[in-house]
This record gives sequence, structure tokens and C-alpha cells, in this order.
Amino acid sequence: MGSEMEPLLLAWSYFRRRKFQLCADLCTQMLEKSPYDQEPDSELPVSQAVWILKARALTEMVYVDEIDMDQEGIAEMTLDENAIAQVPRPGTSLKLPGVNQTGGPSQAVRPITQAGRPITGFLRPSTQSGRPGTMEQAIRTPRTAYTARPITSSGRYVRLGTASMLTSPDGPFINLSRLNLTKYSQKPKLAKALFEYIFHHENDVKTALDLAALSTEHSQYKDWWWKVQIGKCYYRLGMYREAEKQFKSALKQQEMVDTFLYLAKVYITLDQPMTALNLFKHGLDKFPGEVTLLCGIARIYEEMNNSSSAAEYYKEVLKQDSTHVEAIACIGSNHFYSDQPEVALRFYRRLLQMGVYNCQLFNNLGLCCFYAQQYDMTLTSFERALSLAENEEETADVWYNLGHIAVGIGDMSLAHQCFRLALVNNNHHAEAYNNLAVLEMRKGHVEQARALLQTASNLAPHMYEPHFNFATVSDKIGDLQRSYVAAQKSEAAFPDHVDTQHLIKQLKQHFAVL
Repeated sequence: MGSEMEPLLLAWSYFRRRKFQLCADLCTQMLEKSPYDQEPDSELPVSQAVWILKARALTEMVYVDEIDMDQEGIAEMTLDENAIAQVPRPGTSLKLPGVNQTGGPSQAVRPITQAGRPITGFLRPSTQSGRPGTMEQAIRTPRTAYTARPITSSGRYVRLGTASMLTSPDGPFINLSRLNLTKYSQKPKLAKALFEYIFHHENDVKTALDLAALSTEHSQYKDWWWKVQIGKCYYRLGMYREAEKQFKSALKQQEMVDTFLYLAKVYITLDQPMTALNLFKHGLDKFPGEVTLLCGIARIYEEMNNSSSAAEYYKEVLKQDSTHVEAIACIGSNHFYSDQPEVALRFYRRLLQMGVYNCQLFNNLGLCCFYAQQYDMTLTSFERALSLAENEEETADVWYNLGHIAVGIGDMSLAHQCFRLALVNNNHHAEAYNNLAVLEMRKGHVEQARALLQTASNLAPHMYEPHFNFATVSDKIGDLQRSYVAAQKSEAAFPDHVDTQHLIKQLKQHFAVL
């Protein structure tokens, strides 16, 4: 090439190719050279165009999709004043997941999360951890794999603030305290870029809200985009009812998929899953076959223990988008727990063909191969899973599943070692404590088994197995009172468990004789 590319065009090219740091650096150089340069034929001064481009590049570097659910901390849970009913009707609340009455896999087959929901095929923020039953349990239980402390508040926004410092080491690109927001609100092109910079990069929700309010006023309340932004600010500030009004107003002006998703997020936070479902279905009338809306419905059904309806919607998702990883993983998981490991194996192999290459996938492949009796692939899959594990929690899950394989082939000493290794990597692995206790019971070490089961039941009160096993052990050594208390806890966690009902009946007969 004879001549170099025009700097502004080169910066725009970097932006289009997602090389945001290069784009921001080039914009900085241009702004330093000629901050007041203007191009007569252009509608915008060049410096303004460069300014907007730099603001957008910095925003994109730390951008997080607000539609994804946030992770709630203890502060958000305990200070939540948005409860509609203290005792909601069964099947209408996400805080109290109902009993699975849909003919899907029962709790005896499918493990559950701390919140009492069946484990899904796909890890999403705030779904797996769930809401602990009590404040005591919330404090006792770590809600993240990386720390023994519970999350006290949503750490994502703190991370956004530190990320903005890293992207501008020479101080902030825009000094927010000196901005004349009224002036910027009258220039729509500048205002939109500036709002996104303040909201995403600087994480200053109050200033962003002020700018959005002034801009809405300037547009005479006719711009739906600004209403959505005000709704986002209200949501971030915890003002959910105000956010709902803004999103509804925006939908009246212009129906957009994103607005439906934001409004549904508000309803889910307010614990109104049925309203969110109706909203998603209304959205599907306007945008037939929209994958994000179908996926939203499937997630809500999954959280409400309605696995079969969730699977139906995930199948609808795959009809529209055959490469949707979440849908493939969730349907595969559903088939596995419905006692169809061969079918599940096909779905997980599909993920492997698509280029998904992580610890969880090889872990699931290993389990599917074992239960589908393809033993030649089982251990190699688990070896690969161990080598790809990124943290202790993932490693613990792989060792826990290897312990199951060892029990399946009858090697109890290997199983004991695997469960021990699971606990070495994750000291809060309730299932490993429970299974280790069962192995100790088989050896006749009753007191050790009881101690392990006590720990497991403290870590996971929603799991019925530790309570039931503790009741069984206590019954064998004649501690009938403790056995009865544990059996009742087991029945509360899983009302349809036949063995628990049988044990309670036996204990009542004992008490009648006494």
C-alpha cells in the first residue's frame, strides 16, 4: 500500500474487528493532537466522532449483558422488601420450589441444588446456588466455589468499577463531576454513547439515570430506547416497580425482544414466575420462534421443578437454533436422569463436535459412557475431565463421580479414596460426606458415619439422603428419638420416599410399645 490509512477509519476498523484497546489508544492519540479539529462537510466535528468512538470502545471492553440474571448476595436476600405473599400458593413462587408433579425424574433419581430444585444441564448465575432457607444457612454455606465466605453483595458491579480503572490508567477519560448533562442530553448522538459509557464503564448509575431522564424529557417522552435505559437504572438501584413501569411504557411505544427480557427479569426478581411466563408467551406472539424468549420460558419451568415442560421448550429452541449449547446440555441432562444414558450421550457428543471442550462435558460423557455400558471410554473421559478442571470445585465433582464408578464396579477401597479426594478439593461437598458415611457404615464404623452424616445434613438441608441415612444408623444403635427427628426431616425434603415412610411407621410402633 502506498499511503497509510486515515487514522479515524483505522480506529473504526479496529472497533469493528473487536480490537477495542487498539481502537481506544488510537483515539487517544488523535484527541491529543487536535481536540478542536472540525471537518466542514461532516455533520459531526471529527473530534466528536473520535470522542464517541473512544467512549464506545471503552464501554465494549467491560460490557456485560444486563439481561443475564445476577447473583444475589445475603444483603439482597435479607433486605428484600418485595415479597408479595409470605406463604405463596404451590407452584407460584421460585423461593419455595414445588414438588415435582409432572411425571419427570423424581428426587430419588435426580440430585437437587441447595434450594431444592433439580440440577439442570447448564450452570447459570443465581440458579444453582438458589435461595437458602434460613439466614443461618445462608451464612454457613459458601455460595461460590472460590471462597469460604458467603457472598455479601453482588460483586459483579464492584468488578466493573475496577475494570474501568484498568482500562484507563492515566485517569478517567471523562470527568463525570464536571459534565453538563443538560447540554449533552440535547445531542442524541453524543448522549447515547455517553450514557452507555457512564452505566457500563464507570458504573455510576445515579449520573446515568440523570442523563437518561433529561434525554427522555428532550425527546418529549417519545424515544423508547431512553425509557429502557431508565428502567435498567431503576433495576440496578433496586426500584423494581419503577423499572416495571418504564419497561411497560417502552413496550407500548416499540415492542423489542430485549425489553420483554428486561421486564421478565424484573418479575423474576419480584418472585412472580407466572407473570414472567405470560409475558414471555405474549412476546412469542409478537416474535414467533424467538430463541431467547423460548429459553426464558424453559428456565422458569426448570426452576419450578417442571422438568418435562422445560424439556419441551428446549426442544423448541433446538428447532430454531440447532447449535444452542444450553438447550442441548439441558435436554441431555434430562435424558440421563430419565434413565436414557445412550440418548444423553448423543447430545453430549454433539456438544463435543461443536467445539465445547471443558471439564463438565467430559465429566458428563464419562457418566453417560458408564451407564450406557461403554466402559472403554469411561475412565479416559474422567482423566480428560480432571486435566481440564479449572478449580477445586470442578475437581471435587469429578472425583465424586469417579467414586460412584468405583462403587458400581465393586471396588470399595477406590471409592473411599475418591470420596476423600472430593472432600480434599471441596470441603463443602455434602454428597461426598453422605457417600463416605455409607461406606463407613458398611465397615461398622457407626460413630464416624453419624458424624459425617451430621455434616452432610448441615451443608445440604434440602437433600433427603443424609437425613434418611442418619435416621437408619440411629435406629440400628437404638437412638430412637434422634432417628425419628432425622426421618421427619427426610420426609420434609422428599415426601414420596417410601423407605422414609416405612421407617417412620416402624418408629411410631416402637414408641407405642414404650
